[in-house]
Amino acid sequence: MNIADQIYSATDSATQDRAQAIRDQLRDAIVDRRLAPGTKLSEGEVGTLFDVSRTVARAALQMLSFEGLVRTERNRGAFVANPSPEEARQVFASRRLIEPGIAIAACGRVTSADIVAFRAQLDEEGRFIAERGPNARRSEIKASGDFHLLLASVAGNAILQRFMEELVARSSLVIALYGRSGVSACGHSEHTEIVGALESSDCERASRLMLHHIDHIEADLDLRVRAGPALKEALNF
Repeated sequence: MNIADQIYSATDSATQDRAQAIRDQLRDAIVDRRLAPGTKLSEGEVGTLFDVSRTVARAALQMLSFEGLVRTERNRGAFVANPSPEEARQVFASRRLIEPGIAIAACGRVTSADIVAFRAQLDEEGRFIAERGPNARRSEIKASGDFHLLLASVAGNAILQRFMEELVARSSLVIALYGRSGVSACGHSEHTEIVGALESSDCERASRLMLHHIDHIEADLDLRVRAGPALKEALNF
């Protein structure tokens, strides 16, 4: 690699890091419900607020679009995703089809080290449940989603794991927007029961518990659209 290539790579890496940081702040604002569904996310405004080029702003929005948290419309731009009740049902219908099987696959592969990792994840969830406020709420939703991603990782199917990454991101948006409980509906106690089934190698029970768990998450939803502030106010600029 010559010097020009090294400079280009460093610049490209710095651009990606900046886009990722912007994506994280926008994602937090969406999950916290500070940015309401349907809010327009102009590349120009995002670039101005974060003092970056439109190219960097576009990259951040594309990351969110890949996760299903932002939708893009030709000749109109990017908007915070506004999942309809039917779209929310489809997300959880997809999870019902996939996750009970993931639980069975993970049960057949789980190791003692995996159980330790699951217990650590449960401890993290428990800490956030005991806290209050938007930061704790955001962290709890993320920790709950991370439990499901860890399960998919233990199952050992890379393709299903990628599917789950998108489903968890979309579910997190739906839960953050429409969860009636005001915190993540992904029940900590139900996660604990699933880990217990994995540890005892009761694969069928793990699958049944997962299906019940997904039913419980969806049952906690209140699919009413809530209004919110504009982009600048939501990001506290």
